Amino acid sequence: MDSSVLLTNVVAAAIGFFVMFKMFRSHQENKEPDSSSSSSSSPPSSNNLIYDVFPSFRREDVRKNFFSHIQKEFQRKGITHFIDNEMKRGESIRPELISAIRSSKIAIILLSRNYASSKWCLDELVEIMKCNEELDQTALPIFYDVEPSQVKKLTGDFGKVFRKTCAGRSNEETERWRQALVDVATTAGYHSINCTAAKLCAIK
Repeated sequence: MDSSVLLTNVVAAAIGFFVMFKMFRSHQENKEPDSSSSSSSSPPSSNNLIYDVFPSFRREDVRKNFFSHIQKEFQRKGITHFIDNEMKRGESIRPELISAIRSSKIAIILLSRNYASSKWCLDELVEIMKCNEELDQTALPIFYDVEPSQVKKLTGDFGKVFRKTCAGRSNEETERWRQALVDVATTAGYHSINCTAAKLCAIK
């Protein structure tokens, strides 16, 4: 199967999960009584959520037409998503990007072979997993051409790429990246080889 088609199918499955998730959360919110108390660690209210989905992936690992397929699928499902095409990438993660992550209901992380070659992607992942823990934001990993165990234990090509990215970086920074990868690798998600057409029927 063409890699772009396979990836589209995998993300379509993830979108199906999101649609079900959105319905479930809506049902739960209708059942929960209003509360006047709040804290800094409380999930952002629906009024503060701008995007349904924040996608994090290494563009070099996917076909150029992949994201256009995904955008069409998002639009077909009525799902708003963050696009960073015009955002300049610097040494540190930009406040606009942090805001976009925190303003999304769900983050989809496409963990590919070269995902860890990008400091930008790793910084995104750190913020995503922070929101997952502190704001109860849903993080949905998709493992493409890598095994969850390779991400968790930093073995194989994924581990080699990660160690190369860590060269010259502080121990504090690399430890944040490593912990975020461990956390996302142990989060329930999708594996590209296990996503079949039969599993997609329920979400079309």
